[in-house]
Amino acid sequence: MKLGIVGLPNVGKSTLFNAITQAGAECANYPFCTIEPNVGVVAVPDERLAKLAVVSKSKKIVPTTINFYDIAGLVKGASKGEGLGNKFLAHIREVEAIVHVVRCFASDDVVHVDGNVDPLRDAETINLELIFSDIEILEKRLHKSQKAAKTDKSLALEAELIQKILAVLEEGKSVRTLDLSDEQKELVNSFNLLSSKPVIYVANVSEEDLLDDGTSNSYVEKIRDFASTEDAEVVVISAQIENEIAQLDTEEKIEFLKDLGLEKSGLEKLVQASYKLLGLMSFLTTGPMETKAWTIKKDTPAPQAAGKIHSDIERGFIRAEIVTYDDLMASNGNIASVKEKGLMRIEGKEYLMKDGDVVNFRFNV
Repeated sequence: MKLGIVGLPNVGKSTLFNAITQAGAECANYPFCTIEPNVGVVAVPDERLAKLAVVSKSKKIVPTTINFYDIAGLVKGASKGEGLGNKFLAHIREVEAIVHVVRCFASDDVVHVDGNVDPLRDAETINLELIFSDIEILEKRLHKSQKAAKTDKSLALEAELIQKILAVLEEGKSVRTLDLSDEQKELVNSFNLLSSKPVIYVANVSEEDLLDDGTSNSYVEKIRDFASTEDAEVVVISAQIENEIAQLDTEEKIEFLKDLGLEKSGLEKLVQASYKLLGLMSFLTTGPMETKAWTIKKDTPAPQAAGKIHSDIERGFIRAEIVTYDDLMASNGNIASVKEKGLMRIEGKEYLMKDGDVVNFRFNV
């Protein structure tokens, strides 16, 4: 999974990136610090893996991962070359979702590029730049489609859809607000439009506001109201706290969160929101060699899930032997006990995978 981090300069974007990826991206209190895009690979936290590895005596644990792309802070006019220009937007056209960081705290020590804190204005500024960038791409595409439609009638439908999208974009609305058919969505996805991508708004707050999940912060409430209009997710994080957490080992991290009265780190909340937004889940495989998590779309048929492991397993799929994680752990990982209790299921090609399924695929090629 690839997530692109965007935001105005000095909203805490690179501080958050550093904290959750520990990749050491440069971070400073001046605009346009991030010149080249930074990429960090993060293991998805999943406490089930360590417990499964113990009962299976696995030699290694392989979590699923997320790639975070941190690009330069955008400003008004970025799509026309202001600040560092539109070329940096190209770095996030391939991501599955956009993580949009907005500043929801006041501080005399951190400069705001527009002079004062207003997360709603900031969010709209970034969204408009993404929209303007999409308009530029679609206008070029429309010209080609209309020209080619003279000899290829199938492209006339594409040109018609592009005109429909352009009309919405020119109203200042994102593509993701459009009601499209599955066929139209597939075509739109091929355009890699920034404003069609699902969004997670990260409200960067102070430590005090983090404790009540931003409910007493009027800035956060404005972002939540705004996000609800486009089915976006909102995650409340303190980038500074995440930075402190990143310096700790696992046990210290748990104790630190407990002392703050928090159940999850910002990374865990961000991953959870990403999975929810993109309709993802994980199934698990375990054995003496390794215990591993595999990320798939919800309701993926068993053969296609098997294909995540290897195309040969999907091609030669026979059946899936499945037990839920909870049932397996309740039996202390004893497969014989699981079978005796009738908790092991044999599923065929029509079975839709569930989160936490521990599976062994049988296949023949």
